[in-house]
Amino acid sequence: MDKKYDLIVIGGGVLGTFHAYHALQKGMSVAILEKNSKPEGATVRNFGQVVPSGMDRKWQNFGKESLKIYKDIQSQFDISIRQNGTVYLASNEEEMQLIEELHQINSSNDYESHLLTKEQCLVKYSGLLSDYCTGGLFFPQEVTVEPATMIHKLHQFMTANLGLDLVMTTTVVNTESRNGGVVATTSTGKEYKASKMIICNGSDFKILYPEIYNNSDLVVSKLQMLQTKPQHNYKLEGSILTGLTIRRYESFEECKSYAAIKSKENQDSFEKKYGVHILFKQALDGSVILGDSHEYALAKDIDSLGFDLNMDIDNFMIEEAKKIIDLPTYEIQNRWFGLYSQCKTKDIFEHTIGENIHIITGIGGKGMTGSAGFAKHNIDKIFNV
Repeated sequence: MDKKYDLIVIGGGVLGTFHAYHALQKGMSVAILEKNSKPEGATVRNFGQVVPSGMDRKWQNFGKESLKIYKDIQSQFDISIRQNGTVYLASNEEEMQLIEELHQINSSNDYESHLLTKEQCLVKYSGLLSDYCTGGLFFPQEVTVEPATMIHKLHQFMTANLGLDLVMTTTVVNTESRNGGVVATTSTGKEYKASKMIICNGSDFKILYPEIYNNSDLVVSKLQMLQTKPQHNYKLEGSILTGLTIRRYESFEECKSYAAIKSKENQDSFEKKYGVHILFKQALDGSVILGDSHEYALAKDIDSLGFDLNMDIDNFMIEEAKKIIDLPTYEIQNRWFGLYSQCKTKDIFEHTIGENIHIITGIGGKGMTGSAGFAKHNIDKIFNV
């Protein structure tokens, strides 16, 4: 191949795709090289909740920018974005105090939120159990996506409208700097050349740079999720996050009561051991996605997480969910787990080789919410524009 791109992105998930998107928006020539016939990692194995409200201030700003980008693309091409909001449901007075404090913080950050009384929550969310809910905090600007289809629709939009070269079923086995640029060599011996390269293929970058991977501070999280059968004649709007989420998400760490409330928690509880918090989101087919859990291992020890599903975790999540919302059916049609990498000491892993090869991964659970906004600023930084 004689063609030389401005940018090659290795990895077709949400983080790599939005780096490609913003480069294309600046008039650059871009290719995405993806090893599978379609992305199969964390981008498609999640809830599809875009929730800047759950992030610390820096990433909330990236998330707010992501919302604008998602909505702008949706206005041109259906990528499954629905602006149906996020609610945090408090189960007791401590959690109510935290959402009231977060409401004040968001007011000062110019991020719209509305406190809901218990009665308002019971009216708005069908099946919500009265003896669970104390009140809620609603974020109307937040959106949901269908993770199994969104990335494919985004790729369609970018190839048809922005000139993206999307190269699937292409495994990159070597990357190097050459003649002032970069070259990606595939398993078939084909070379792709560019001025710069961004590697956004999650923990798979260990294949290209095992020493950097093994010496990094990356950890991998395994999350279990479930999907009910379609709920007939039942509608649940938006993202539903509950009391355990309030006690887990980093945005609440800025609340003045957070440390004192967390100190009272039972450190030996099942939900602590497996990092469980209960989320609900209804998919387009009427089914409800439930979850999730978190088990961690150092990146170099990823195999220790295993390939199986822990039924004790699934059963615990179902029983906890039943205490919150009385769904027409809790019959489960799908169970799966996702893996994502994150840093122990930083909010994202960035490593530059030479001047033109940039490894960017370890965005953790922030990928669907933060990638679009983060990538916009990162492309500016990488290309000095």
